[in-house]
Amino acid sequence: MTGAARSAGSRIRKIIAAIILVPLAVIIVAFAVANRQIVTISFDPFSAEHPAASLTLPLFALVIVMLLFGVLIGGIAAWLRQSKWRRTARRLERELADLHIEIEALKRSTGVSGTGVGAPAAPPERLQLRPPLR
Repeated sequence: MTGAARSAGSRIRKIIAAIILVPLAVIIVAFAVANRQIVTISFDPFSAEHPAASLTLPLFALVIVMLLFGVLIGGIAAWLRQSKWRRTARRLERELADLHIEIEALKRSTGVSGTGVGAPAAPPERLQLRPPLR
């Protein structure tokens, strides 16, 4: 990829990010302004009037924190679900590296260069064609 094509791709990516992020930021700010009322969250299921543990904060802050918490839990769940694929990829990368090492060792032992340029090796006896019989 040329430098001009790479910078054009980067520019397009920035424009798309701006098209998505600017309206999202406007929506978040509008949501925060519209939901400034204070709410009390109680963590005590036994005493509603005098909870042992409670938290008082604006409604928009509660919603945003819960949204971030949900994204975090979803990301962890996806990461755990993909562990099988990551393990398989690591195993295949190790096998590929081992095969590269084995190929290089075989090339060194047979004297074949890595470029493929050189005298072709004679085929094994069973693959040689015999002259036609008369």
